[in-house]
Amino acid sequence: MNRFISRGILGVLALSTFASSFAESKSDYFNPLQSAVPSLSIAPDARGGGMGDIGAATSADLYSQYWNPSKYVNMDSKAGVALSYTPWLRKIVHDINLLYLVGYYKLDERQAVSASMRYFSYGEINLTDTPSPTGEIVSQGTAKPYEMAIDVAYSRSLSEYWSAAVAMRFILSDLMNGVMDNDGYSSAKAVAADISATYRRPFSMDDRRNAVLSFGTNISNIGSKISYDGGNTEQYLPANWRLGVSYEYPIDAFNKIALSLDLNKLLVPTTPSSSDYYEYDENGVLTAESEAAYRKVYDDYLSYGTMKSVFKSFGDAPGGFSEEMKEIMWSLGAEYSYNEMFMVRGGYFHESQMKGNRKYFSLGAGFKMRVFEIQAAYIIAAKTSKTCPIDRTLRFSLGFNFDGMKKLVEN
Repeated sequence: MNRFISRGILGVLALSTFASSFAESKSDYFNPLQSAVPSLSIAPDARGGGMGDIGAATSADLYSQYWNPSKYVNMDSKAGVALSYTPWLRKIVHDINLLYLVGYYKLDERQAVSASMRYFSYGEINLTDTPSPTGEIVSQGTAKPYEMAIDVAYSRSLSEYWSAAVAMRFILSDLMNGVMDNDGYSSAKAVAADISATYRRPFSMDDRRNAVLSFGTNISNIGSKISYDGGNTEQYLPANWRLGVSYEYPIDAFNKIALSLDLNKLLVPTTPSSSDYYEYDENGVLTAESEAAYRKVYDDYLSYGTMKSVFKSFGDAPGGFSEEMKEIMWSLGAEYSYNEMFMVRGGYFHESQMKGNRKYFSLGAGFKMRVFEIQAAYIIAAKTSKTCPIDRTLRFSLGFNFDGMKKLVEN
């Protein structure tokens, strides 16, 4: 059954890499990486979002599960929980949303467990049959596609400065939710794992002040491939490597500033381009030989196992080393805090025009009390990427500190 989606942009978002869908203008050579379940790559919280999507090496917070769960052992409170809400792509539609629930518990001073759940709704999509000879279009119902992921992590302090964590994730993607399908489509499921580490070292400046230098890394979504047609065609998860550095400088006993940098690379092999293989005869008809050659290359691309695809992603760009470097996204961010209660943030995110052309600034603010905290962030597209659909995106996060709640009850 052929179908037309009333809002075509949603089909693109659901079936291709989220990041690679956004380009202001395609250059002569536009070659973004592609994967399934693109919502896994969306930063879920307002703190990291307010600094240009940064979090690999920043100080530990409630939302470390997404950025780097090995930071949880550095939390001061024994336990906490947070909820984040992001209305996504508001420049295009009004019913795409990301909900993120996360929590952690410190078993002791050296160990912590954590868990999170994200639910990404694509809103409602009207599906129709191919028009009949009379031009009549028959509705096939309204789909409510969504993607969901649930994960748990264990983090442990390895030494005075080092900590590490492992996480396991279950992923569910249902792009036809609410509509019966006769073409072999099914919801897709996959499992994946993360491994992360943090190096955090304080440097004494005087009797009352300590600067802190941190390094962090997180390799995420390393797992099985995912299929929407019973295994006939399998797609890659958005495996990712994040590497970051952060420096916290205490101006005085009450004022502190932190500067951070994150580098980010999708560990996904490059999809072969048909234009590199297709040839046409003098009548403009595609030759069978070139079509067969491309089919073989494409089938080989789909056949890579998990680890082979990860290693392949470091050296398969058609443009060689220079193109591989363009696959690295980077973010710069800063955070000012007063007395650990009021925070102001800013950042910049950069992605090569060849690989998606997301370039934007972000602003954020936070208010933290003993019991709860509120965070907010806002995205502003850079002049070189004015048509970026995530321009003017808002994020909101609300967190609760269990130690603070316990003390409030006891008092």
